[in-house]
Amino acid sequence: MFLIREKIKIRKILIGFSIIFLLFSICCDLCYSANHPRSSHPADILIVSGMVTDTHGKGVKGVNLKIFFNGRKVEGQKEVITSRNGTYESKTFFPHNSLSQGIVEIEPSKPAYARQGRIKVINVVEEKRDALGNEYYLAHLDFVLERVLSPGFWIATATLLVVYALIAFEIVHRTLAAFLGASLMLAVSYTAGTFYPSFRILTFDDAARAIDMNVIFLLIGMMIIVGILKRTGLFQWLAYKSYELARGNVFILAATLMLAAATASSMLDNVTTMLLIIPVTIEIALTLEIHPTTLLIPEVFASNIGGTATLIGDPPNIMIGSYANLSFVDFLVHLGPVCLICLVVGMGYFILWHGKSYRGAQAGKVQETIERLKRECRITDRRTLVFSTLALGITLFLFAVHGALHMEPSIAAMTGAAFLLLVTRTDISETLERDIEWATIIFFIMLFVVIAGAQESGLIHLIAEWLKQLSQGSLVQAILMVLWGAALASAFIDNIPFTATMLPVVSYLTEVIPGAEGGVLWWALALGACLGGNGTMIGASANLVTAGMSERAGYPISFRQYAKVAFTPMVITIILCSLWFMWVGR
Repeated sequence: MFLIREKIKIRKILIGFSIIFLLFSICCDLCYSANHPRSSHPADILIVSGMVTDTHGKGVKGVNLKIFFNGRKVEGQKEVITSRNGTYESKTFFPHNSLSQGIVEIEPSKPAYARQGRIKVINVVEEKRDALGNEYYLAHLDFVLERVLSPGFWIATATLLVVYALIAFEIVHRTLAAFLGASLMLAVSYTAGTFYPSFRILTFDDAARAIDMNVIFLLIGMMIIVGILKRTGLFQWLAYKSYELARGNVFILAATLMLAAATASSMLDNVTTMLLIIPVTIEIALTLEIHPTTLLIPEVFASNIGGTATLIGDPPNIMIGSYANLSFVDFLVHLGPVCLICLVVGMGYFILWHGKSYRGAQAGKVQETIERLKRECRITDRRTLVFSTLALGITLFLFAVHGALHMEPSIAAMTGAAFLLLVTRTDISETLERDIEWATIIFFIMLFVVIAGAQESGLIHLIAEWLKQLSQGSLVQAILMVLWGAALASAFIDNIPFTATMLPVVSYLTEVIPGAEGGVLWWALALGACLGGNGTMIGASANLVTAGMSERAGYPISFRQYAKVAFTPMVITIILCSLWFMWVGR
């Protein structure tokens, strides 16, 4: 009896599985039939493909295409939406021999773009018949959509301006400002934008794709390398060596400190350089009985110039390099010479400007000071210094060849950081907590989202069109416009959000301005954004760090005081860059 019951139970289970499989097969067949109608009667099948672009020739994703036949929307037609690059393909079934007697039209639509109306499909490029007698018609149809100023555009514009204002006037931390802007754009898109498409700014997928992970990983990798390197006491030792080399001559000392700051910033980054060199600089200045700002402002000025010369020296360059696919060597070759000229001229300017203060320095106890600095500013961990130097060398080598290897620069930084973490046996949890500036990383991520919203809504498109008209197609005017516009803007607002805003604008100008194909406008943007940040205290992150540390030491630097000293040499360096472009830059 037991065996009989078990057999009956197994039989029921098998019958149940058979029924489920049969139902599943029927559902699959129905789904397939819905998309691939089968009939004993032949049909006319129209396959239309093409591309939807904006007035800049860029593909427009997410455009909804409706198919009409003889003025009526085709029922049961599968939704046709353009891909990320703006291409599409639609397949529509019609009764046999009906296409030759009717009119097929396609109507494209997307929020923030003007409605174009229906366009007749007339350019059939191929006709063929299959074995069942079905007539296949292949056609190609492209569309060009124009932007309109939708509610989403005005919300995105207002959000971007508010973010700029919050950052420029330091009302809230810049990371919070970017976070608020990104959150607002997404929130509006998924609330009001759900019911009213004209309020839609960007989707979550758009926001995720806008985040440049090359920039993020490059920053994290370099932060790890610098974080471990700074524990060795190298930067303080360099400041001590600068003082020893000068032997009490403040003019030589100022020039040496500027050169050291510029060199360190070109290989690492200007913010870290200033963080580590400022305490020793203040101590040296007090020993010489001169005001610390007479050394600090020239130092940060030189640091920003040095950071301009390379891909990794200043955040705007990292963003430009990643967006335009420019290599470390490209930056060094195109910007290195002009930055060296600006550094030499800057040295001369500050030595003349502070000449009276330098001549009044008290350098009587030079040897005692040297001995004291030698004890205080020594290399504290030689083993880590050796490995850090090796890791930095590997990273710089990979930076030098990454273009030939078609390797993203972030991979070079990550490789050097991983090697350094391994050989020094550094606690990675402590390193990630102490050395990674997560506020900066989040700031970049949210900023990319804000700029993506401005781009999706059409604001960047509008700015690019306006600048194109302003340049009148002249390469010289375009270079000067980007260079001086970036310099003056970066002097009064943070150069990172400004650069992020200008990336798609300069990309468009590079395509449409005759002669700009070589990338000269990218170099104009880099020089303007990085050197322009020297003009005021809020122009660059390194300036704010310097002012903050100087104030904590008891020597505050006001906005007016900084601008009085640094704005004129900033203008001089931009003039030098203008002449450089006129001479060799084109």
